[in-house]
Amino acid sequence: MQPNLNPLSRRQFLRRGALLAGATAALGPRFPASAAAPTPPPVIDTHIHLYDTARPGVHWPPREIPVLYSPHLPAQFQALTQNLGVSAAIVIEANAEPDDNLWVLDLAKTNPAIAGYIGRLTPGQPGFAARFDRYAQNPVFRGLRLRDDMIAQGLGQAAFEKDLRRVAERGLTLDIVGSAAVLSAVPRIAKIVPHTPLVIDHLPFGEWDRDPALIRPALREAAALPNVYAKISSVLRQVDGRVLADQGYYASRLDILWELLGDDRVLYGSNWPVSDLIAPYAKVYQVVADYVRHRGEKAAGQFFWKNSVATYGWLRPPATLHPVHE
Repeated sequence: MQPNLNPLSRRQFLRRGALLAGATAALGPRFPASAAAPTPPPVIDTHIHLYDTARPGVHWPPREIPVLYSPHLPAQFQALTQNLGVSAAIVIEANAEPDDNLWVLDLAKTNPAIAGYIGRLTPGQPGFAARFDRYAQNPVFRGLRLRDDMIAQGLGQAAFEKDLRRVAERGLTLDIVGSAAVLSAVPRIAKIVPHTPLVIDHLPFGEWDRDPALIRPALREAAALPNVYAKISSVLRQVDGRVLADQGYYASRLDILWELLGDDRVLYGSNWPVSDLIAPYAKVYQVVADYVRHRGEKAAGQFFWKNSVATYGWLRPPATLHPVHE
């Protein structure tokens, strides 16, 4: 029997409902209704990485991957997305040093298109509380990224679980990063922080490529928890060095994710610039857009932006990416 979990406390539910209403008002004028044809929904990309490889102490990405090893800043993201309707992004931290968190939060001061930031700290480590409380004072800071190795080492440890509750007390979000093996830990995390949105990143996992039927048993228990969300940020595949063009291949996997989670618990993410290893941003976006828009205008609106408000509770109205300052 699944535990009776509510995804949000009443206070958090009301707050995020107010944020959604405010965001709707902020975005609405840019996308007026049309009797002739529905206009595309605004797009919030919930998974990008920003970094400057010229900064000292930046450990990711590795130099051996030249596609990634160069500065990736808001101006580059603007150039790739300005014609796709992307209004803002959630930045996910891939580097592990405390200063990396501060660097993105500082970057957000002059880049309103950064709607939110998921930082990287290790719960349970000495000094976590002081650093986390400092970052959480910034309204752009929306939660933490948990890697699978961090989860495996931390679950069952009192200090780790205490710090997860600290995140929950702030009403923030946890992004969970790993392979399909991490799914077994999601219900355990949900028991510790039952009102905290838990976002499983980079679905659908590559382990399911040969047999999409494996998605159902692997994801069923986690998907049954109402505070669990799926970030659709790893869709495209290559065959013999070329992007697979078969839309039916992608649909067979995405259909199962929607079946398990519904319209209200799926999020759009590109994983830019890591996505450049597979295809240009426009292609990454278009394959998913072609799929989700056949599900209808409501589903597209939920997927491309409304669910990001409910999940991350970002506070700033997403500006267009014009202008963006580095």
